[in-house]
Amino acid sequence: MMVNLSNTDRTIRVFAAVGLIYFKFIGLVSGWTGTMFILLSVIFLFTSLVSYCPIYHALGLSSKKKVKAKY
Repeated sequence: MMVNLSNTDRTIRVFAAVGLIYFKFIGLVSGWTGTMFILLSVIFLFTSLVSYCPIYHALGLSSKKKVKAKY
């Protein structure tokens, strides 16, 4: 698996996941929406942990800067 998430992208995903979990546990959302918030949080945390997003890969995107070889 290649890395396609930059550190900034990973940080944003972690903060978004924490925010979604916070909304769920303070009772701002409930039911089906709350369950989707938790699921999305898990996905955000996992993708930020492994630095890989399958959706980015499918679309040919990457937020990681490419390193140019110095010759």
